Amino acid sequence: MLQKILQLLYYSLFFFTPLIMTSATSELFEFNKMMFIYGITIFVCFVWFLKMIRQRRIILKKSPFDIPLILFVSSQVLSTIFSIDRHTSIYGYYGRFNGGLLSIVSFTILYFAFNSNFLSGNDGIGEIKKILKTSLIGSFLVVLWGLPGKLGYDLSCFVFMGQLNNACWTDQFHPSERMFSTLGQPNWLGAYLVVNFFIGLYFFMRTIFIPKFEAKKLEKKEYSKKTKNDTTLTEIILFCYLLLNFSSILFTRSRSALASVFVGLFVFIVCVIFYFAKNISLYKKQFKHIALFLFIIAISVFIFKTGVQKIDRYLDFSPVLKYQKQNDKPKAISNPQPSGYKVQISESLDIRKIVWKGAIDLANKFPLFGSGVETFAYAYYFVRPIAHNATSEWDYLYNKAHNEYLNFIATTGYIGLSMYLLIIGSFIVFTLKGLHYFYIKDDTDNFLLLSALLFSYFSILLTNFFGFSTTTINLFFYFLPAVIMSIHYVQNSNLEETVNIKALSLNQWIYVVVVTVGTVFLILFNLNYFLADVAYAKADMFSKTGDYQSSATLLTRALKMKYEHVYEDKLSYVLANLATIASYQKQPQLAQQIMSLADDYNKRSITASPKNVLYWKTRAKNEYLFYQISLDRQRIENGIFSLLEAQKIAPTDPKIPYSLAIFDSLLYDEEKQTSKKKSYEAQSLMEIEKSIRLKSDYRDSYLLKGQLLIKYGKSTEARRVFEYILTNLNSSDEEAKRELQTL
Repeated sequence: MLQKILQLLYYSLFFFTPLIMTSATSELFEFNKMMFIYGITIFVCFVWFLKMIRQRRIILKKSPFDIPLILFVSSQVLSTIFSIDRHTSIYGYYGRFNGGLLSIVSFTILYFAFNSNFLSGNDGIGEIKKILKTSLIGSFLVVLWGLPGKLGYDLSCFVFMGQLNNACWTDQFHPSERMFSTLGQPNWLGAYLVVNFFIGLYFFMRTIFIPKFEAKKLEKKEYSKKTKNDTTLTEIILFCYLLLNFSSILFTRSRSALASVFVGLFVFIVCVIFYFAKNISLYKKQFKHIALFLFIIAISVFIFKTGVQKIDRYLDFSPVLKYQKQNDKPKAISNPQPSGYKVQISESLDIRKIVWKGAIDLANKFPLFGSGVETFAYAYYFVRPIAHNATSEWDYLYNKAHNEYLNFIATTGYIGLSMYLLIIGSFIVFTLKGLHYFYIKDDTDNFLLLSALLFSYFSILLTNFFGFSTTTINLFFYFLPAVIMSIHYVQNSNLEETVNIKALSLNQWIYVVVVTVGTVFLILFNLNYFLADVAYAKADMFSKTGDYQSSATLLTRALKMKYEHVYEDKLSYVLANLATIASYQKQPQLAQQIMSLADDYNKRSITASPKNVLYWKTRAKNEYLFYQISLDRQRIENGIFSLLEAQKIAPTDPKIPYSLAIFDSLLYDEEKQTSKKKSYEAQSLMEIEKSIRLKSDYRDSYLLKGQLLIKYGKSTEARRVFEYILTNLNSSDEEAKRELQTL
C-alpha cells in the first residue's frame, strides 16, 4: 500500500508540476510549481518514514552518485552560512524561488527516496518507464495548452481573465510569436520539451528496434498480426508526439533549445547506427523508418522556420513550403518611450556577455563560497559593469546570471561550482560506463534508454549555459541520475518487505505520531507560505491602485503567515504613503504613528538584508515622503545617508546620483547661508553629472540637470541641455519643449 502511494506521488510530480499555474500568486508559474514540489516532497518523506517504522529498519540504498551529490549539497550549505542574505539563500530569491537551499534539499530528498524505495535494475525498469511515460503525457498537455496562443486564443487568458485572446499578457510574453504555455517563458518551455523529446525518442526507437531484436534472439521469423498492429499503432503515436514536440520547440524560438535538439538528435542517431552496425543488414526497414522521421523533422523546419534570421533566409527558396513570411519577420518591439525617442534594443547575447563579466568579477570578489546561494540579484550590483547602463535593459533587476555555471560561481564561489561540475561529471562518467556495459551485454533496451537519458541531460547542460534552471528542469536534473543509478548501480537488497505483518508496538506508534505531527507542521508551513504570497500579490495590486490601507492590511497578514523581508520592505513603503495621506487629511498624530511604524519595518528589512540596495532605496523614498509631511531638514539628510549607503553597494547605478542631486537641491532650498547654498548647488550639479557619466543617454538626468540650472539662474546652460535632449535623445520630448518655451 505504501509503495503504491509513493509511486502515485512520483507520477503526480512529473505530470502536474509543468502544468501548475495560477494568477492568484505574485508569480504565476515558478512559485506554484515550487510549492507543489515542496508538498510532494513532504508526503514522500512521510510515506518513506512510515515504511521504515513498519519494517523496523532504515531504508536507504547506496549508489556511487551519492558522494558527489552530498558534497555538492554541503557546498550549498556552507555558501548559505556565509551568505550576504541567509534568508534568501535558504528560500531562494523571491520571484524565482527555485534554486535556494530548501529547494536543493527537496530535490536531493526526492533523489534518495526514489533510489531507496523503487526496485532497481530490470526489476524496476517498468516503474521507471511508467514515470517517463507520465512525463511525456504531461508534456503533451503542456503543448496542447500553448498551441492556441500561437493562433491568438490563449487558454491562460481564458482561465485567468475569461477572455479567449492574448490580451491578458504584457509585451514580454507575446504568446502569438513565441510559445510559452504553462512554463512561464519560451526558453523554459523549450528546455523542458527537449528533455521530453529524447525520452519520447527512446520509446520511438524501442518500438522500431526491440521487436526485431527480440525476434532475432528468440529465432522467430515474425510476430503475430496483433503484435505487429500494436507495434505499428504505438510507433505512429510516438511519431506524432515527437513531431508535435519538435514543432513546439520551433515555436518557442529558443536558440539554446534548438541547438540542443539538433545536436542531440544527430549524435543519438549516430550512436544507434554504431550500436546496430554489426547487424545492420537485419535492420534496413528500421533505418528506413528513421530516415522518414528525420525527413519529416526537416520538413517541419522548412515550414515553421527556426526564428534565427541567418538560418531562415536559406529556408525560403521553396514556394510550396513557404510559411507566412510575414510571421517570420522581426516584430516591432513595444517601446514605452514617447514617439521620437531614439532607443536601440540591445541584443540579448550582448547583454548576457556584460552580465557574465559581472558574474566572474563577483566570483573573484567572493572566491570560496560566493555571495550566497541565490543572492545574485543583490550581489550583482557590487560589480555591475558600467557597460550595462548602455543597454536597453539597464534598469532591469537581474536575479540570475543567465548562465547556470556562472551563476553558481558568483553565488557559491569556486567551491560551489567545482561541486556542481563534480556531480555533472560523475553522472556522465557513470552513464558512459553503463552504456559500455549494456553494449557488451547486447542489451538493446537499456542501451537505448541510457543513451536517450544522457542526451536529455546534455540538453539541460546546454540550455542552462544560456539561461538557468527552473523547477521542471531541476526535477529532471536530479531525477535522471536517480534513474541511471537505479538501472545499473543500485542493488535490490533490503528493499522487500520481509518483516511479518504484526500490530505496531508502542514505540512504533510513538514514532508514527511524531512523524505525523512533523508532517502536519510542514504541510501547514507550506500552506501558509502559499497563502502569504497570495496576500502579498493582492497587496501589490492594491498599492498600484492607490488603496494603501487594504495593501497594508494584507501585507501585515502575509507577515504573520510567513516571514519575508520582501513583505517588510513593501509594507514600509505602503505605510509611508499612508502617513502622507493622513498628513494631508490633517491628522498629524496618526501620521506620526504610521511614520514610526513604516520606519520600523524598513529598519527590520535592512537588518535582515543589509546588502540589498533596493531596501536602502526604499528608505530614501520613505525619508522623502516623511520630509513632505514634517518639513524636517533631518529627513533630507537621512535620505542622503541612505542613498550614500546604496551607492556603496551599487556604485554604477545612475539612478542613485540622480536621486542624490534631488536631495541636495532640497537642502539648497532649506539653507539660508549663501556659502552653504553654493555648496549644495555645486554638490547637486556634481551628482547629476555623475549620473550622466554613468549613463550618457539618461534622458531624466539631462532634464533634471536643465531644471537645476534654471533654478540656479544658469539659463544659457539650461537651454543647451534641453536642446541636446531634443536633438540627440527625443525630438518629441514635451517636457523639454515646455522648459525651452519658459526660457
